[in-house]
Amino acid sequence: MTFEWPLALIALVVVPVVVGLYVMRERRREDYAARFTTPTLLPNLVAAAPGWRRHLPLALLLVGLAAMVVGVARPHASVDVRREQATVIIAIDTSLSMKAQDVRPSRLGAAENAANAFVAELPKRFRVGVIGFSGRAYLALAPTENRELVLQALRSLHSGEGTALGDAVALGARLARQERASDGAVPPTAMLVLSDGAQMSGRTTPAAAALQATALHIPVYSVVIGTPDGVVNVPVAGGYQAQLRVPPSPDTLKTLAQATGGQFFTAPDQKRLRQIHERLGSRLGHRRESREITDLFAGGSAAFLLVGGALSSLWFRRVP
Repeated sequence: MTFEWPLALIALVVVPVVVGLYVMRERRREDYAARFTTPTLLPNLVAAAPGWRRHLPLALLLVGLAAMVVGVARPHASVDVRREQATVIIAIDTSLSMKAQDVRPSRLGAAENAANAFVAELPKRFRVGVIGFSGRAYLALAPTENRELVLQALRSLHSGEGTALGDAVALGARLARQERASDGAVPPTAMLVLSDGAQMSGRTTPAAAALQATALHIPVYSVVIGTPDGVVNVPVAGGYQAQLRVPPSPDTLKTLAQATGGQFFTAPDQKRLRQIHERLGSRLGHRRESREITDLFAGGSAAFLLVGGALSSLWFRRVP
């Protein structure tokens, strides 16, 4: 929390001063009462002492006073505000290893299903683009608000050999550079990469692609899919097939996310993958903004002062 007029907080010193004066007054009142009676006889003279109720109204009044002083200082707090417009580029690895079925129905199928869940979490005015990449990166769908087209693009992704991860991120950066909001400004853009491995082909290295994304302020959120038990069947000579182990390789994805200011996630199964995408959808759909919250402190101050005054009048009213 920050304050526009922090010097006003000096007035908070009044609160401990009032507390000190109140404590001194209570002690003097008890000493004064002891001069005229024996303390052990007081229970016979007074039906019941106010106890904690005697102090509650003042406590409420002091809290209200403190809230009033903080309100005068014009406090500001960082709050989550829902974005109105933004662009999200989804890049999905469609390499041969994504056919592995260690994540059901397959790594590629799980990625597509989770991407659908992710898109459902985004605000309707967000533009979503889809990129597929195997031996090369290709544009499946330019950024659009049409969610049906996005779902069709996700279903149209096809497998191939190689993993051009750097090319996919570079293509996403070029798409972001072309985006414009309704007011002509460049909307904030983020990229989501789902893959099970490192760079295997392509012309752009992940490090070079990360520099391009960083220059455009595009954070890359990466999700590694798969388990160490993943295998795929590959054709060999004689018409036979052999099983090839394809454990995930998260290091490049992790470095890419860290270099661009994004975040890296592991998704060993379909349930975890859906949770990650739901959380990312919420995160990318909001932004942190500093807002003045003087009204909250003013309203709280008024409430405490009114309640404190009402309790004082109700419990300790004097009958003429």
